Amino acid sequence: MAAATKVTSDKIAARILDSILTGKLRPGERLGEQEIADLFGVSRTLVREALMQMQTRGFVEVRSRMGWYVVEPSFDDARETYAARRVIEPGMVRDAGQPLQDALKRLRQHVADERKAIAAGDAATRSWLLADFHVCLAECLGNRLLTGMMVELSARTTLVSALYQSRSEAMVSSDDHAQIVAALAAGDNALAERLMRAHIDALAARLDETLADNASARDRLRAALAPAAPARPRAGQPR
Repeated sequence: MAAATKVTSDKIAARILDSILTGKLRPGERLGEQEIADLFGVSRTLVREALMQMQTRGFVEVRSRMGWYVVEPSFDDARETYAARRVIEPGMVRDAGQPLQDALKRLRQHVADERKAIAAGDAATRSWLLADFHVCLAECLGNRLLTGMMVELSARTTLVSALYQSRSEAMVSSDDHAQIVAALAAGDNALAERLMRAHIDALAARLDETLADNASARDRLRAALAPAAPARPRAGQPR
């Protein structure tokens, strides 16, 4: 019988980040130390280390006498998130060269999965896939540093979207993704760069401060963080 995988603060932090990416943890969600400790079968000290790590990265905050919460980005934070993406992502595709056929196949399948989720009305999967496309793209272009940056930027975008964007233009975003992949497949990185910049600008233009819902979040920690939940595949793992 295989030994149980040791739970570390890094693994708890990674599960929290994945839960933000998938929309299971929303802005303002309370993160109870004891409950997380019980879920993972670890001490509160280890959980606190994970939460402090996430606080340093800007994803959780501690509120005096109240505990830990997923951050609720301000509208300025939202605009800065897209400003950062506008600097990083067009340059990423411009300098990428032409992706290998296996990478293009994976990107096309990702777009197909987006469209399937949109057609099925699966809001949770659709939102995750649309954000994850940008992580998948970085992975397929083979830059590990940019992939790590895109994971964090995608998580920030997920929090921003939950507060300040409607979900009404999902197919438009998926069509943008398809056009970017087609440009890369054709070896036209300059076009891919222009398309990516236009895509990010369109997302930023849809930010609406009046959409923010600051009502108390329901406690979804058990569903979001349960260790039995499958981890998101990373580069080099089967999808």
